[in-house]
Amino acid sequence: MEDFRIGVHLSAGELTRTLAADAVAGLTASPKWLPPKWFYDERGSALFDQITRLPEYYPTRREKQILESCAGQIAAASRADTLVELGSGTSEKTRWLLTALRAAGTLGRYVPVDVDEVTIERAGLAIAAAYPGLEVEAVCADFERHLDVLPTGGRRLVAMLGGTIGNLRPDQRKDFFAQVSTGMQPGDCLLLGTDLVKDTGRLVAAYDDRAGVTAEFNRNVLRVLNHQLAADFDPQAFDHLALFDHENEWIEMHLVAREAMVCTVAAVDLEVRFGAGERLRTEISAKFRRERVEGELADAGLRLTHWWTDPAGDYALSLARLG
Repeated sequence: MEDFRIGVHLSAGELTRTLAADAVAGLTASPKWLPPKWFYDERGSALFDQITRLPEYYPTRREKQILESCAGQIAAASRADTLVELGSGTSEKTRWLLTALRAAGTLGRYVPVDVDEVTIERAGLAIAAAYPGLEVEAVCADFERHLDVLPTGGRRLVAMLGGTIGNLRPDQRKDFFAQVSTGMQPGDCLLLGTDLVKDTGRLVAAYDDRAGVTAEFNRNVLRVLNHQLAADFDPQAFDHLALFDHENEWIEMHLVAREAMVCTVAAVDLEVRFGAGERLRTEISAKFRRERVEGELADAGLRLTHWWTDPAGDYALSLARLG
């Protein structure tokens, strides 16, 4: 398709080397941890897509509500001709923005960015087919490391939806916002999706659904290690745990060893010992208040200009500019 192309800045070899480095760092730490980006091979992306449709998982529905009602306002405020989406996944929600920007007469290019080449290629081709004449320039990259290789030019709306920003620790968010700010040109905007602090029971339920889909998604990180690094984890030997850290105001997901065991990661010659009940943290998902979002953006030289929430006040989209 002539309107679609893909640039791969995260080759299979580099992806494996990065995973190996994270595995060594996280599995030898105390307590143990792994970054959540390693959930997302093709199977993990499909599982997460299932999660977004579960009754307990409200963020996707709330974000869609805001986009459905406010996409026109976002298009008018940004006047963007290029939409850059970080952590784009299946690009399903993106269509509200694309349609609004096209209706405003400004849209010319869409740049989806994700670590999984299969998912991003499939989604990019679908968008190109749905929006004839739209230039789709997919980028297989890690937004924590490759912001400097993203296409420039035009008036860009850089979007990070889905509450993905919450997966970063405060120090990582500081670095990320600084990099985004450095790469922005006059007229560019940042659109940020953030899940808001609310009732703890609802928050935990969103990450511990009754159907067990999130549990399988959580265990998928072990399957990725098995496949990519010749590890021998038994995913079913670990229980899924989700809890809310009140001090940091974030959800944590863990895998909990059911019994003492020794696992090996052959590709990095690593032996990993677990005690019975020992936890491996696989994700944080920070929840926000407006003042935190505004303050963290301001620290990076970004000015919050618009703030939209769903009627229930569960979720927010914010628009920021330089200055």
